[in-house]
Amino acid sequence: MAIHYKLTTTIIEDLTKELRPNRLAGPEQNEIRSTYLPAEWARQSGVQLTWPHEGTDWRPILREVTECYIRMALEIAQREQLIIVTPSPDAVNQLLRERLPSRVLPNITLVQAPTNDTWARDHGFITLQTSMGHLLLDFQFNGWGQKFPAELDNQICRRMMEQGVLNGQYEDHLDFVLEGGSIESDGKGTLLTTSQCLLAPNRNQPLSQAEIEERLKRHLFAERILWLDYGYLAGDDTDSHIDTLARFCPNDTIAYVQCQDPNDEHYEQLRLMEEQLRTFRTLDGRPYRLLPLPMCSPQYDADGQRLPATYANFLIINGAVLLPTYRDPALDEKARRQLQEAFPKHEIIGIDCRPLIEQHGSLHCCTMQFPAGTLKVES
Repeated sequence: MAIHYKLTTTIIEDLTKELRPNRLAGPEQNEIRSTYLPAEWARQSGVQLTWPHEGTDWRPILREVTECYIRMALEIAQREQLIIVTPSPDAVNQLLRERLPSRVLPNITLVQAPTNDTWARDHGFITLQTSMGHLLLDFQFNGWGQKFPAELDNQICRRMMEQGVLNGQYEDHLDFVLEGGSIESDGKGTLLTTSQCLLAPNRNQPLSQAEIEERLKRHLFAERILWLDYGYLAGDDTDSHIDTLARFCPNDTIAYVQCQDPNDEHYEQLRLMEEQLRTFRTLDGRPYRLLPLPMCSPQYDADGQRLPATYANFLIINGAVLLPTYRDPALDEKARRQLQEAFPKHEIIGIDCRPLIEQHGSLHCCTMQFPAGTLKVES
């Protein structure tokens, strides 16, 4: 039974069965044409947020982080559809009605599901575009190499399918660990990733790098993989997700974090990353246009541990780029100007993400976009 939440408070029962249909097979498989993972700047149907609650690690700063989510919800729902996954749709419904303008409420759909945490980038669907529609790929999320509980988050995709909010063919890839934040697509057949993440312990051992690359190409219909071997952020739990370091942008551009302070602990790794990026070539053999983003000023938690603040963790939506900011006006503005170079026709909107890095993620980590036509309801 398909159930939609258009800011209603209907609660459905927990899943009673596994939704694991097989991949397209037989004659239908041969009909797939032009299958690819769209670039993030391609036209979108909507974005998923998984809402924070008291049962998550956000509890000590829940009010502050909820304000950040409200701001993200507003900016997204003004421009496209927004799916909010939450175990408590009644409470979130009421909050949104109190805090958001009524004009954006019809663009919001609530999906009921129990959750461990809020990192939709890593537990959400990876969606492929085909001439026949969409393939909704459900990979295993295991808490970034079994660092954190993820058994509830790993069921969210299947719950979304049961509640009937998405168009597309579900594909079960739960035998393979892959987080959305670990890959970048240019929409033209090239994926960008990091060896530190995809080869990290407790992901896909004993698969080799060559075997993992073969699976990525086969599952994501990629022509090639560009592997970054350098770059990290202090305090990062993800083993160097690519979306914290380097991002594809239009016109064969890569925006990346640049550290210019030799005394910063990131300097050497990010210098080597920059050198490697200079060696990368497009499919037709040209060097990429490299666009440096500033290294964030050091941010620390209450225990004095450095937090993984990064301007590379931006989200591209229809007509805008949501840029994480960290209460540093000069650097925040410098990052905004650089992204405007990459996206001259987009509005660059800063969102205070200082609360998000308390749990070692930022804006892009909280979101997952869906290509145009994926959601049952379009803006």
